[in-house]
Amino acid sequence: MSLHGVLPIALTPFTDEGDVDFVGIDALAEGYLESGVDGLVVLGIMGEAHKLTDAERSAVAGRYVAATEGRVPVVVGCSAPATRVAVERAREAEGLGAAAVMVAPPNNLKNLDLVFGHYREVAGALSVPVVVQDEPVNTGVVMPAAFISRVMNGVENCRYVKLEEAPTTIKISALIGQIEDPDKRAGIFGGLGGMYFYEELARGAVGIMTGFAYPEILVRVHHLFTKGREAEAREHFFRYLPLIRFEAQLGVGGVGIRKEVSKMRRMIGSSHVRSPAPPLDAETLRELEDLVEFLGLTEGDNG
Repeated sequence: MSLHGVLPIALTPFTDEGDVDFVGIDALAEGYLESGVDGLVVLGIMGEAHKLTDAERSAVAGRYVAATEGRVPVVVGCSAPATRVAVERAREAEGLGAAAVMVAPPNNLKNLDLVFGHYREVAGALSVPVVVQDEPVNTGVVMPAAFISRVMNGVENCRYVKLEEAPTTIKISALIGQIEDPDKRAGIFGGLGGMYFYEELARGAVGIMTGFAYPEILVRVHHLFTKGREAEAREHFFRYLPLIRFEAQLGVGGVGIRKEVSKMRRMIGSSHVRSPAPPLDAETLRELEDLVEFLGLTEGDNG
């Protein structure tokens, strides 16, 4: 299945004691699917993949694949500090039924020739496509549009890009101008929490991969835009932009806020985030509840 549209970065739910909540995974998967998403991304940064053991990674990915039952493609994050580890993770994900794998550069690897070799080796070991994850904040690796285009043009199985470096809009335009294969030009996804989703679509992105806690809102924006109703898409997006902005508080942590929202929506039983993680203070929680109420996002309301 080709990737397009809205693919949420799925949460990894935990119990209050910090164990993986597999019943919560089933509930989240159903919630995502009911919101009309076009796929799921698991074991991303929003999924706290870096806080899972290897056994937990495999179990979480396998549970999400099983829960979706082939109804939408599942992309599995397989980033690792060593190429061999990334290859092993990607092969395991492929064996579990992943439709694609997402790979970021090894942390703090500044030599872009080595980054290129990393992607070439991982992609060459698989039959499923690779999503190139541009995530400079967490990896410490800045990949200019010219370099990402080099990867897309030079590595056959690198077929998609997920952008996280602001401004994503300018980078999308640059990539569309530099990627040679038209199918790969149609494989550029926005991210960055959804902050620029409307503008990303207007620039030519095929969709978005992000952990925004109300994916049905992004689904509606995408539907309106692809139907040629750009003005309605923009109006719908701007209506809910304050909540997207609120979720993006770097000093608080989007994972914690999004888990609180999912708990409010009764999709998970606990908003536990594995340590180290900053706690949400009472005032932030009050502000979140006030904003959700102001926007009319009560339980069962799809906006």
